Amino acid sequence: MKAEIREQLTRRAAEARAHAYAPYSGYAVGAALMAESGVVFSGANVENAAYPTGLCAERVALFAAVAAGERRFSALVVLTRDGGTPCGSCRQALAEFGLETEVAIVDESGHPSLETTVGGLLPHAFGASNLRGR
Repeated sequence: MKAEIREQLTRRAAEARAHAYAPYSGYAVGAALMAESGVVFSGANVENAAYPTGLCAERVALFAAVAAGERRFSALVVLTRDGGTPCGSCRQALAEFGLETEVAIVDESGHPSLETTVGGLLPHAFGASNLRGR
């Protein structure tokens, strides 16, 4: 990922993270996803007392992008206090829209702890091609 793109998305992810609702885990996450069109969608994690009903920042950003009509993505930055990586559900949701999307995981100081692709986060991904030809 180009440095200027990573920096732009890191700023947007930090802004989103400031709005995270994480009263149970205390683990605020921000994400910024750039569509191939250049439009950036951000998201923050939203927890709930009934744990399964919360949603991760990565999927908040992804679902907002899809709701806006986007289907192809070029870059994603996920910002946490310690550079934690996306959960399995987020990896699978992102894989639906392309394994080539570049991903940078950054800590709260903006330092990248991992740079990879969605495919690198989810090797041997299950996808639509697995469902064809039944």
